[in-house]
Amino acid sequence: MGKPTVLATVILAATLAMPQGAIAQDQPRPGMSCPVDHDQLADILKKSVKPGGGPSNGGLDNNEWAAVVNRQGVVCAVAYSGSKVDDQWPGSRAIAAEKANTANAFSLTSKAMASANLYAGAQPGGFLFGAALSNPPSPEVIYAGTPDEFGTAHDPMVGKPVGGVIVFGGGLALYDGNGIAGALGVSGDSSCADHNVAWRVRHLLGLDHVPAGVSPNMKDAIIYDIGPDGKSPSGFGHPKCNGKEDQIAVDLGAGVSGSVVR
Repeated sequence: MGKPTVLATVILAATLAMPQGAIAQDQPRPGMSCPVDHDQLADILKKSVKPGGGPSNGGLDNNEWAAVVNRQGVVCAVAYSGSKVDDQWPGSRAIAAEKANTANAFSLTSKAMASANLYAGAQPGGFLFGAALSNPPSPEVIYAGTPDEFGTAHDPMVGKPVGGVIVFGGGLALYDGNGIAGALGVSGDSSCADHNVAWRVRHLLGLDHVPAGVSPNMKDAIIYDIGPDGKSPSGFGHPKCNGKEDQIAVDLGAGVSGSVVR
């Protein structure tokens, strides 16, 4: 056996010995479906936040990150609203992707569940207590690549499942005319403002054909029904934040305020 043959055999053996997940993480999946492309997501996100010339969402009016996963939970688009990668909180890139994963993971073709709808149930004694720890995010996916690629069409998370469960506002399932197509996550402001931004983005994308949700008439709207005792009468409530996010949500049709879930 000559030296080239020996070398080829060694390389083949080493490749076969590698975990398949490690190989897959380095290679985006071919032919991956995505309900949104990067440029479309970036353009609509900018128009949905005040720094980009859009409306106030009631929080800090920061720039935001947005991420989309397809129905298989694979990240397929990541974008930001600022002019450069650190115009928005760097830590919110991962949170946006995890919010998208959450909304996709807990929504069905027949019923949507926003990440905001999980808050009350995930508290101690709630019916979803422990859910936030049930699907840990993948640090190998989150921290891959270099920051100059983050939020671009070549973001290193694209083509990979990020995992993670976030139990506060900012994640919404995406529904086209044929059913659920994946989910959107937004992060970079208060969780209440993130929900408002996500609601605007989903609507402008035309992916808000939501069939039903935990709120009988408001579908996967954020529910502000947590009382002074910390209890949510609906079981799907979310705390109010410090600004005008709740009123803006009500005006948008993105939120329900009070003890009556509509």
